[in-house]
Amino acid sequence: MFSCEFPRMGTGDHDFLTISVDDEAGTARLAAQLARVLGVGDVVLLQGTLGAGKTAFCRALIRAVLDEPEALVASPTFTFSQIYSADHLVVTHFDLYRMGEPEEVFDLGWDDARAEGAALVEWPDRLRGLRPTDALILAIDLDAEREQARTFRFSGPLDWAKRLGEVRL
Repeated sequence: MFSCEFPRMGTGDHDFLTISVDDEAGTARLAAQLARVLGVGDVVLLQGTLGAGKTAFCRALIRAVLDEPEALVASPTFTFSQIYSADHLVVTHFDLYRMGEPEEVFDLGWDDARAEGAALVEWPDRLRGLRPTDALILAIDLDAEREQARTFRFSGPLDWAKRLGEVRL
């Protein structure tokens, strides 16, 4: 079960899509939809509290890009980044939770990740002024009443709204 809502555009905040899912399978279906539109140079900034499901979403998206539902996709919590290569796209998954200064992201391959593929970024607040203005922002909210349910709020430049116009579960 899921619900989908399209907020009115033109309000200036560029919130353009809200989708709620009941479980991790719904999260995986949504991640697979986003995987279909990702391309070289794209950055997805994932926001949410600890345990919100940022890593689960990234894992499902990477598996969809690789077209390998059982692929081993490790959390980059301690390595800060992991690179996954498919025939059509390289995806770099960043977890910046433990990063100190924003400039440290360059030591993790930030420029190459953006130039050669797509980047998924957990804890993007750590980027501060280095946060890309053309990024898709995905805020993940927990459901207080249902443990596995999540709400995904998409925002960013209106170009992303057009690209995600066909996203449905």
